[in-house]
Amino acid sequence: MRAAISQLPASKIREVANAGMGRSDVLPFWFGESDEPTPEFVREAAAASLSRGETFYAHNLGLPELREAIARYTSSLHPAVAPERIAVTSSGVNALMLAMQALAAAGDEVVAVVPVWPNLTAQPAILGASVKRVSLRAGSGWTLDLDQLRGAVTERTAVLLLNAPNNPTGWTLTRAEQQAILDHCRRTGTWIVADEVYERLYFGEGAQAAPSFLDIAMADDRVVVVHSFSKSFLMTGWRLGWLVAPADFIADMGKLIEFNTSCAPVFVQRGGLAALAHAGEFVPALVQRLKTCRDTLVPQLAALPGVRVANPLGGMYAFFRVEGQNDSLAFAKRLVKDAGLGLAPGAAFGDEAEGWLRWCFASKDPARLTLGVERLRQALAGLAL
Repeated sequence: MRAAISQLPASKIREVANAGMGRSDVLPFWFGESDEPTPEFVREAAAASLSRGETFYAHNLGLPELREAIARYTSSLHPAVAPERIAVTSSGVNALMLAMQALAAAGDEVVAVVPVWPNLTAQPAILGASVKRVSLRAGSGWTLDLDQLRGAVTERTAVLLLNAPNNPTGWTLTRAEQQAILDHCRRTGTWIVADEVYERLYFGEGAQAAPSFLDIAMADDRVVVVHSFSKSFLMTGWRLGWLVAPADFIADMGKLIEFNTSCAPVFVQRGGLAALAHAGEFVPALVQRLKTCRDTLVPQLAALPGVRVANPLGGMYAFFRVEGQNDSLAFAKRLVKDAGLGLAPGAAFGDEAEGWLRWCFASKDPARLTLGVERLRQALAGLAL
């Protein structure tokens, strides 16, 4: 086993979840997924595909009709994107890894804005690239020091990794920040890999989606935007995603997909087609439900003594810290054991997030969030004794 693999840290979120799985008394808010099942119209489309016997290989880049549907969907939110710029992948994380395989070689430098979902920084490390971390700053909300980022991204930087809206903090890039970053990366020749899987889970007034690099980049810019069906369509277990990139990049991407997964399963792609066909009604309703969940949870957390939390502009997470609790993994395990409350430890997202906890508020019943806050309140009262 290569040292880069054997030295990868195990998932601290899984470590906490493993301590509570099988306990019916635990409220689980640790994973980044809703407790609502995939909508019936998606499940029915996939079942119909299986009934038709669609169990064979598909095109490496995805069913032509799905690539066309993704292009139409993307173009409804951003400037027009052609199907030739779309590759269908076996999940969003697969799309991210494919982008890394295409762009980051052993010895290359990758810059990542953190804290972030750990898979993003693990992938270049697996490939032998070095990862330079630029940390967001915690205040009344999370902010990015643009000067610090520009100083970190140089002509030696092969890839800049960005996730916005961000998991775990909810931080979201502004249009001005995106333009400044794109301008700088054009000068340095750095590729931008933008994880925008939470773009529709955005609570900005009157906006269909969070600001995207697709709004400002030219078709041939060194920009790869990664998406997934997991979050906006409640399809986490289906493992279906896509990426948008320059057309010549996509032409070679088919080879990488062949050597990784060959293709996404056809019946899963049929489910994706059904999801996109209903996106106009389903996604806004989901976002409204998530906003209700956010607006239920965050004020209640903020009212607890010693709790510091910012209102997230995007995503499905409340990221908070409790005064005096600096070992987030130990604290999260204690909350499972003593309070029946399952949260993700901030340490799972890097040293920059140590002392914080992530609470996924994607719940079909906001009352469960209130019950969870009550369990946290009682746990904190016990710590004060």
